[in-house]
Amino acid sequence: MRLLLVEDDDHVAAALSAVLARHGFTVTHARSGEEALKALLPDAAPPFGVVLLDLGLPDQDGFEVCGRIRRRTGIPVIMVTARADTRSKIHGLNLGADDYVVKPYDTGELLARIHAVARRNPPAAGTGTGTELPGDQSPPPLRLGPLTIELPTRRVAVHGVTVPLTRKEFDLLALLAQRPGVVFRREQIISEVWRTSWEGTGRTLEVHIASLRSKLRMPALIETVRGVGYKIVVPAA
Repeated sequence: MRLLLVEDDDHVAAALSAVLARHGFTVTHARSGEEALKALLPDAAPPFGVVLLDLGLPDQDGFEVCGRIRRRTGIPVIMVTARADTRSKIHGLNLGADDYVVKPYDTGELLARIHAVARRNPPAAGTGTGTELPGDQSPPPLRLGPLTIELPTRRVAVHGVTVPLTRKEFDLLALLAQRPGVVFRREQIISEVWRTSWEGTGRTLEVHIASLRSKLRMPALIETVRGVGYKIVVPAA
């Protein structure tokens, strides 16, 4: 798998690249945000499977780089940084990062997180999301009142108007919407959407729920079941 490492410290990058290479990764090292964005431009090489993004870059903040990456591509992004405060974690995940790893980290854990997000790596543009059925028999859209969710194209619309969502917001909405009325435990949602039991994700889940309610302009769609989790409430006809 090709991996883009965005890290301005050459010593850190060299050590991590050596470890990644031993585990079968082909690493491209970018030392700045602009260098990383240029590396992501389409070329003849296979697409990157994961981006490891440091936040302390010399030319621009890593948060800005993450936002620009997410506007261009669905390649999974893991933020790898010394910023351990909860606000930074939540901000990074809200920008579309798939995971957030704090330095110093255990190499084994980092590798596990890379493999976890890579398993959900979206296919190249034009190939859908990998959920198409044989013979072009795509699953029908999920319809909940004025809300329509198209799983193959990851398109969400309210009253026919497309609502742009981040990767995690879509994954969260799709999980709940496929079983309307069923209460999903917080731990279950975190496991399914974030593929982790990381305790810091609890607050992030709340932020994503609030963001979905705001973007969809349907605050009653996702009901909080106090002390348990969340469920989708089908809007009245």
